[in-house]
Amino acid sequence: MKADGIPHELFWDTDAGCLDLKENKRFIIERTLELGDEKAVEWLFSTYARTDIKKVLRKSKILSRKSSRYWSLILGK
Repeated sequence: MKADGIPHELFWDTDAGCLDLKENKRFIIERTLELGDEKAVEWLFSTYARTDIKKVLRKSKILSRKSSRYWSLILGK
C-alpha cells in the first residue's frame, strides 16, 4: 500500500512516493518519531496503530536517546 499523505520533507534521501506503508513501516515510524513536526506525527498516529508504533519504539536502534525517552513517556511504554 503506497504512502498517501506521507510527510515528504522527512524523506529527503529517498523517493517518498515509492515508500510502502507495510514494507517500510519501521523506517517510516522511526523517521517520523525522530524528525516529524506536529502535522507529521498526527499523520503517523492516524496511519499506524499505537501498538505498531510502540513496537518500533521498543526495538529501534535508530532513534536518539532523547526521542526514545520522549516517546516512551508519551506512549506509556
